[in-house]
Amino acid sequence: MHTEEMVILTRDALLLPLGRIKVRIVEPHYLKMVAAVLKGKYPLIFGMHRVHGKLPCYPYGTECDVIDFNQQKGGALELVLEGKQKVKIISAVQQKDKIWLAQARRYDNWVSESITEQYEILSAALEHFFQANEALSKLYTHINLEDATWVSQRWLEVLPLYNNEKLRLVCQPNCHRTLDYVFKLIQSHVNNQDNSSLSDLDVKKMR
Repeated sequence: MHTEEMVILTRDALLLPLGRIKVRIVEPHYLKMVAAVLKGKYPLIFGMHRVHGKLPCYPYGTECDVIDFNQQKGGALELVLEGKQKVKIISAVQQKDKIWLAQARRYDNWVSESITEQYEILSAALEHFFQANEALSKLYTHINLEDATWVSQRWLEVLPLYNNEKLRLVCQPNCHRTLDYVFKLIQSHVNNQDNSSLSDLDVKKMR
């Protein structure tokens, strides 16, 4: 299967297709890399940082677009990234300028599908989460709460799960297992708190 040369940006966070994240860039090699991306020289992969291993991140990442940027004082650059396509990193080499250059292969994104009545609580809870997190909410022009794939991927991005658990769900062929997983988390959290409502959900404690 076809592979393509891409550059890797790593953070201790997950970005999936149609998700958005704000990233502050201060490292000189990353600034140089972003300049190359904006000139169209390389596609950009956003990967979850990994301490041990041959790669700087987990082998499954997301090709993303820079949809906005802002030059800050001191030379720092603030980017807004939007996930576009899931990729598997086959190999990567760190160049002399510290930029990681990867051979990566695109694979299928989850297909969009309507959320069923059983899982509407996930949409409602996510809406509350966005309302409580204005900085995240402002990154989006549209909150697609009717789409099961969109909702499940946003939950994977914000839940404080272990990275290997997130990747186990990300690598499934569709969103169904994630929907079930998050549904059980929310149900358990609500049942364990007296008089709890969706607006009382503490996402940081959901694991």
